[in-house]
Amino acid sequence: MLENTLHNAERPQDLIVYAGRAKAARNLSSLEKTVSLLKSLEDNETLVIQSGKPVVVLRTSADAPMVLMATSNLVGKWATSDHFEQLERRGLIMWGGYTAGDWQYIGSQGIVQGTYQTFMEAARRHFGGTLTGRLVVTAGLGGMGGAQPLAVVMAGGVAICVEVDPARIARRIDTGYLERSTESLDEALEWAKSAQAEGLPLSIGLLGNAAELLPEMVRRGVAPDVVTDQTSAHDPVQGYVPAGLDGESLERMRADDPSGLEQRARASMVEHVRAMLAWRGQGAVVFEYGNNIREQARLGGLEDALSIPGFMAEYIRPLFCRGIGPFRWVAISGDPEDIAFVDELVLTSFPGSLASSWIPLARKHVRFQGLPARIAWLGHGERAELGVMVNRAVAGGKLHGPVAFTRDHLDSGGVSQPLRETEDMKDGSDAVSDWPLLNALVNSAAGADLVAIHGGGGGYAGYFQSAGVTAVADGTPGAERRLANVLTADTGIGVVRYADAGYDEARDVLSSVGDIKPVRGWQE
Repeated sequence: MLENTLHNAERPQDLIVYAGRAKAARNLSSLEKTVSLLKSLEDNETLVIQSGKPVVVLRTSADAPMVLMATSNLVGKWATSDHFEQLERRGLIMWGGYTAGDWQYIGSQGIVQGTYQTFMEAARRHFGGTLTGRLVVTAGLGGMGGAQPLAVVMAGGVAICVEVDPARIARRIDTGYLERSTESLDEALEWAKSAQAEGLPLSIGLLGNAAELLPEMVRRGVAPDVVTDQTSAHDPVQGYVPAGLDGESLERMRADDPSGLEQRARASMVEHVRAMLAWRGQGAVVFEYGNNIREQARLGGLEDALSIPGFMAEYIRPLFCRGIGPFRWVAISGDPEDIAFVDELVLTSFPGSLASSWIPLARKHVRFQGLPARIAWLGHGERAELGVMVNRAVAGGKLHGPVAFTRDHLDSGGVSQPLRETEDMKDGSDAVSDWPLLNALVNSAAGADLVAIHGGGGGYAGYFQSAGVTAVADGTPGAERRLANVLTADTGIGVVRYADAGYDEARDVLSSVGDIKPVRGWQE
């Protein structure tokens, strides 16, 4: 899983997986030591990793996690970007993003279904259930945003995706996530207009800076139906590229004048978000896709930036209340037939689920990157049931090797992020981070193979707390027991979190299942 994460990385030579700085290991020495220690671990030992650096192997038990890690966590008062940067420069900490630091990244596929579900929910709410004939304007084709063009096409729409880095556009075309590219706004608009008129889906990568191109599109009277963004706006120094800077000047400012670069980046984000607000005022469906650009624009002086809604509160939360979220499985054998086998288990065992409707689309449109893997949104109960079935299939020789089950941190019980996943909670508990910490604790107690807790850091300092988990189906009776426990506890604590916040959908789940036992009077 560690090697697969690096295989899919943006800059593997620098250990950078996505978002410009999310790393899989602190440095090359830490990576080499980690690999060596993993190869020599005994069944009753646990490797402990602090912000990407292995620090100790402890005797625990055969059911304890193989790996425990904590990444980029800072004490509240010191959870600032400036303090994080100081520590990172001294080699004392790293930012792990979500799935980069705990070796769960499976390429752009990891977010493509969530992006698709978001666009489809917007389509259901505003356009009769399809994006056919509709124009989506967005920006950012990096490790997370690279899923956007394919998700729009799968939903039937036409996407213009602005990207400042030609290498990212080329990579998305090579991997099948993007269909066309151009440096000409005129050409992009002509292609889009033609596809809309014919009702054909199309994805277009437009090379340029979003802070320049989006305002120009507004001035020209371009009228998109949906507008969002996935540039690396969370980090104004290492991520977002301000208007008017070439690559050499950008790197020079990063080294010599980071505060000046931060100001320029935020000024560009203000223009970027102003364009989004202008389109919203004209009737477009506009939302932020969790990259923090609203908050950065607000810090840059655009007070009404946060009037743009976030995608989570707007479209996804009802699913999280039911424990439904971005569940993943990875064929450690490297054999695509193992994913095909698990696909069939899902299709026959969970008819009518989001996963059963997604898998035929994924088979048609989504190429594997690195180890064959699948993401499919399954909910509480379904995940544990699938994990047990797969483990028995491994034991029976129906699969060629173990299967690793994991998920995004962006999941029902995995994160507190007041500007994204937990924005506008019904009870106001947006910033309470007890829940992801409890998630990590219960997953450890249940016997997961890897458990991680992540803090903000890397431009998100102070903004989130999250937890990651991996459990491996290796065909043994112990794995079956652990999978059943972990995959029940993981979603269970998420359902409880939303029930506690007052969501009826979550309370309905609690009243219909027998594997979660809330304390009497717990909601009082």
